[in-house]
Amino acid sequence: MPRAPRAPGRIHRAWYVAVVTFVTIIGAAAFASLPGLLIDPLHTEFDWSRGTIGFAVSVNLALYGLTAPFAAALMDRFGIRRVVAVALTVISVGSVLTVWMTAAWQLVLYWGVLVGLGSGSMALAFAATVTNRWFVARRGLVTGILTAAGASGQLVFLPLLSWLVEHHGWRPAAVTVSLAALAVVPFVWLLLRDHPADVGLPAYGATEFVAKPAPVPGAARRAVSVLLSAARTGPFWLLAGTFAICGASTNGLVKTHFVPAAHDHGMPITAAASLLAVIGVFDVVGTIASGWFTDRFEARRLLAVYYALRGVSLLFLPMLLAPSVHPPMLFFIVFYGLDWVATVPPTIALCREHYGEDSAIVFGWVLASHQVGAAVVAFAGGLARDVFGSYDVVWYASGALCAAAALMALIIRRSPAPAPGPVAV
Repeated sequence: MPRAPRAPGRIHRAWYVAVVTFVTIIGAAAFASLPGLLIDPLHTEFDWSRGTIGFAVSVNLALYGLTAPFAAALMDRFGIRRVVAVALTVISVGSVLTVWMTAAWQLVLYWGVLVGLGSGSMALAFAATVTNRWFVARRGLVTGILTAAGASGQLVFLPLLSWLVEHHGWRPAAVTVSLAALAVVPFVWLLLRDHPADVGLPAYGATEFVAKPAPVPGAARRAVSVLLSAARTGPFWLLAGTFAICGASTNGLVKTHFVPAAHDHGMPITAAASLLAVIGVFDVVGTIASGWFTDRFEARRLLAVYYALRGVSLLFLPMLLAPSVHPPMLFFIVFYGLDWVATVPPTIALCREHYGEDSAIVFGWVLASHQVGAAVVAFAGGLARDVFGSYDVVWYASGALCAAAALMALIIRRSPAPAPGPVAV
């Protein structure tokens, strides 16, 4: 039962909740970092094609995206703590089971389905829900910190996991991911609370105590209703299309295939993974800067610039891959890192402009398109490597897709459309 209202202590409980959330998202970055490191070892040990391995990664990415719109509904219905604890346990089980797999379908089931469903349940909805419930003041700061946690986790785990894969094989790396997910569960269960009212406090920065709302069993139904309504409008499809290309050119392509592509050119796995981790560092800087630009410039023009620059950089990448790290490659890593998720703030702004109160749910579905695009290219990239013997055609095709995304962003109409009304389902 919720406790009676009481005065906050010297450090508001919301900050403890934010710290636990930050640590949880960093742990989540461990299993987001591993797929690109598994392609070559699994191909060598089991003689599975890169297309087959890429298909398992694509299932993971697709389920991550398709689960995300319903994650907030699950948390409203069952509570943040329960959903996150169960999700981490599912991820841990899925990752550790890969140690004993002998067939490709098991990789699809364990890594694709189990880890995909678990990670999707802790997508952006987790950070957004915690921020909205526990903070009135400092929401922007907390949101930025929690968003940066994913990049920070990538920085922590990629060099470690790549070292394990290179020196001890892929199985210790999979076990490390499993233990990282499982280790966070006690902190989530003991320190995370669903609502400030659970500990008798107002949200941080609030002047009044607010009782915990009743569970919302119809939230998933509303998510589907908003999708059906938004799908009747042009801006939704343009935003979904551009964000699908965003996912294809980041999570699906670079995060999944950069390490094996660099290894094809003689670069050690550890060096390639470290470069990918550096992208995560500049990702934080680029995202914060993009938010600042979005407050001052037209969002659709920012998107066009971001996608155009990303496309140009991908066209140059095949010429930069080499056995060692050299200055032009470092320039690409910095440049690409600044652009990695710079598309998120203007995309959210356009969702808000066109869909009003439903914008958060609409963005959830746009995010799902991001992951579906990533899933398609994760599979297609591995298939192309099997067919052509290199990744060059994938880099060029992605550069062309980014050019198309830049044009799509420019034709999103400026005048906001009326917020879509509810649709019966």
